[in-house]
Amino acid sequence: MNKVKKVVVVGGGTAGWMAAATFARFLKMDQYEVVLVESEDIGTVGVGEATIPLIQIFNNTLKIDENDFLKKTYGTFKLGIEFVNWGRIGDRYTHAFGGVGHDLESLPFYHYWLKLYHQGKSDDLGDYCMNTLAGRQCKFMRSINAGNSPLSSIAYAFHFDAGLYAKYLRAYSEERGVNRIEGKINRVELNDESGYIKAVHLERGECIEGDLFIDCSGFQGLLISKALGVGYENWSHWLPCDGAWAVPSQKLDPLPSYTRATAHGAGWQWRIPLQHRTGNGHVFSSRFIDIEEAKSVLLNNIEGEILAEPRLLRFVTGRRKEFWHKNCIAVGLASGFMEPLESTSIHLVQSALARLMALFPGRGFNQHEIDQYNEQLGFEYERIRDFIILHYKATEREDTEFWRYCKNMEVPESLQKKIDLFKVNGQLFRFNNELFNEVSWVEVMLGQRLIPEGYHPLVDAMSEEEFEKNMAHVKRVIDTAVDYMPSHAEFINQFCKAGM
Repeated sequence: MNKVKKVVVVGGGTAGWMAAATFARFLKMDQYEVVLVESEDIGTVGVGEATIPLIQIFNNTLKIDENDFLKKTYGTFKLGIEFVNWGRIGDRYTHAFGGVGHDLESLPFYHYWLKLYHQGKSDDLGDYCMNTLAGRQCKFMRSINAGNSPLSSIAYAFHFDAGLYAKYLRAYSEERGVNRIEGKINRVELNDESGYIKAVHLERGECIEGDLFIDCSGFQGLLISKALGVGYENWSHWLPCDGAWAVPSQKLDPLPSYTRATAHGAGWQWRIPLQHRTGNGHVFSSRFIDIEEAKSVLLNNIEGEILAEPRLLRFVTGRRKEFWHKNCIAVGLASGFMEPLESTSIHLVQSALARLMALFPGRGFNQHEIDQYNEQLGFEYERIRDFIILHYKATEREDTEFWRYCKNMEVPESLQKKIDLFKVNGQLFRFNNELFNEVSWVEVMLGQRLIPEGYHPLVDAMSEEEFEKNMAHVKRVIDTAVDYMPSHAEFINQFCKAGM
């Protein structure tokens, strides 16, 4: 009698259909009813065409065939993100997935690289990273059985059309019993005694009752905000960008195997390569640039023919004060917004769903479980927030009012502690399984000229002769691995080319 029997997902798009697919995969559909309500008249934002490697876990859990998924979403592979003009104008570095170099003795490789840097023998950590070097040459392949070669463990994610991904998951969900209902919601009915959501009412008069409601209604937060009144924590004093112009352009040749993020005077521009087109967008702060000028910046910095009119998105970076309140859980943009600088939008949906399945409620909705969910997801949001703030704070740019503001702003204490510790001898520690590991933090910090004063003392336990021999060997192995890889376009043509 205590079991949740009916789950109602409000809103489609990527978040809604990821939620529906998760329920279709893990709930026994002869014991549970899952309904998704959406309207074709309400557009979706579609932010999230670029992802991080953890999406493979989501797709594999659903038992999705990777080649089939890529064909149907016009997808490509992603080895990392190239950042241009962030530390200084003209700078270029890559936050690559996977490892850097090869750990020596008991220390991470980057500590040894710092010694090399201080000796004046290397100025780019990316020279020792297979994903960075492969990306520079537009190469890609999946892992093979190659012993101790880095080719045995290639970390990658995807670029894809978010609308087609939602369509793909819709077909997956409906095949497994999810019931989609077309219609606009005009009223949310609450239980007079408990304040829980009892039902949603559609414009055409239909009433849809449920036990558990998943709010995937986007920025409006139809359930979590408008109906239940859960507030929003605004982070725009740390992340002042509040808008984005987005526009597609013709596909790139050669086809890159990485996302690019190029800093401009009051924000940054994304470039996401798909099989059939390129996604572009200019994320900007309207405090520091006129909206129409921001559009011009985008249009003047696109490679190739523009395929449509630019579309404007507005947002406030931050998070809900509670993601789960009573019998409603906000997922996707209804739960908060993090600008797509590190491609975390879809991951936050995935993370929310994983935590929900771990703490799936009974009809009693135990508050201890709700509190645990909110605490876990809140921590993840805040640590991702810190990582994104780092890109703005760690800069030497002072050429515009925007960059002067970012360089001099106070940052969260949790981020400042990381920066202060790193500045001494390059020490970094991952806390409580936060999303981005030490290597990710190091790549961004070094890439944006946040160079430690020294390096780990135990590096010098290795003799100079052995040190030089090991560093040369690591470089040689990585270069050989990259030479072996085919081009990104060749790999796609062989395994997962879309039928265009």
